[in-house]
Amino acid sequence: MNKYSIESKLQFIIYSILGIIIFFVPVTIGGKSTIPLDHIVTYILKIPYFQPVYGALFVILGAVLPFINKTWNKNTTTTVFSLLNILGIPFIIMALMNVGPEFLMNKSTIPFIYSKIVVPVITIVPIGAVFLALLINYGLMEFVGVFMRPVMRPLWQTPGRSAIDAVASFVGSYSVALLITNRVFKEGRYTIKEAVVIATGFSTVSATFMIIVAKTLNLLDVWNLYFWATVVVTFLVTAVTARIYPISKKPDTYYNDVQGEVERVVVHDKFKVAFEEAMEASSKADGIVTGTFHHLRDGLVLALKIAPSLMSIGVLGIVIANNTPVFNILAYTLYPFTWITGFEEPFLVAKALSLGIAEMLLPAVLVTKLSFEVRMLVAITCVSEVLFFSASIPCMMATEIPIKLKDYFIIWFERVVLSILISVPVIYAIKWLM
Repeated sequence: MNKYSIESKLQFIIYSILGIIIFFVPVTIGGKSTIPLDHIVTYILKIPYFQPVYGALFVILGAVLPFINKTWNKNTTTTVFSLLNILGIPFIIMALMNVGPEFLMNKSTIPFIYSKIVVPVITIVPIGAVFLALLINYGLMEFVGVFMRPVMRPLWQTPGRSAIDAVASFVGSYSVALLITNRVFKEGRYTIKEAVVIATGFSTVSATFMIIVAKTLNLLDVWNLYFWATVVVTFLVTAVTARIYPISKKPDTYYNDVQGEVERVVVHDKFKVAFEEAMEASSKADGIVTGTFHHLRDGLVLALKIAPSLMSIGVLGIVIANNTPVFNILAYTLYPFTWITGFEEPFLVAKALSLGIAEMLLPAVLVTKLSFEVRMLVAITCVSEVLFFSASIPCMMATEIPIKLKDYFIIWFERVVLSILISVPVIYAIKWLM
């Protein structure tokens, strides 16, 4: 241990503790209990004129840059989404001017997407990026990874270091977790398959957003049971989807075919090995200023990519859900699984869950008057599904992780079905505990 400098040791200890506090330790300020990162973003959002100026700038710039850089037509998917992103410009203007057709301007469509999705997400991405260096540059991922390898690899087929990603989603947000995943993937520390498992399996909404779901469905009185049930179901579903198509067919190769960093199995002296691996990472890391700058740059680039997608695809998803029979048709594919639960109104539940691919909060709105079992099923599934077009999918598409459009639909369907099946015994266990 003496071969490492005092500076490397202090970097690891101090920066890791700061990172853990900022991303994982809830603090109560002004009556609100959440992680410090969320408090920082909340105060930034209160700056006069910040939301309209920042939101408009990133949506408009993000929509036009692919055409300026001539990257809008590199493949079919990119072309389709680049063209769809242009819709983000009139949508953001409608949001700022509060003028537009009623079906777009009702409170659940453009105003909701703008104020609850677009601005908060594109704010937390670069602000979270500023502090990401504390988590992934100075040895914390390596240190935790040594202890988590016996758990992460057998259950989810991912490295031990991915435990940080998993926790970051639930206490922070999917956007921060995806930022971590993309960064670590590009550094050659995740294979393509591992990155896809992590992105589509762990990058769900935060605990703070889960509170909104629980409040909508009148489940706050069983908050702890709901939270842990959702964690268990989400991670069990991911353990299954990691082993079936399409994720099972993803290659175990690294970003740009470079030689990756493979974790070795540690049997003895785990603390010593964990500390040495952390020191190795800390001693090679850039200084805090350089490291922070690189992460901030990545965060701003990602925010520019996702801003128009969140605005355009989010609004279109909700419009389709509210004004077309598309989700009624999709509901029939889920109906057999909601029917076998034995819970009430199986088709209504199937329709509610089908809305989740557009926006994860929409399922909750349809079942507020139904039984406890139904409300708990929908509350768990709309989080454990992970994938939805108003936010998480555009965020994933903006990363370097190669996931095809059809894969999103297949994985979403698998996750919803598995969530339904796994949730039923969990819900009965919750009722028994109550």
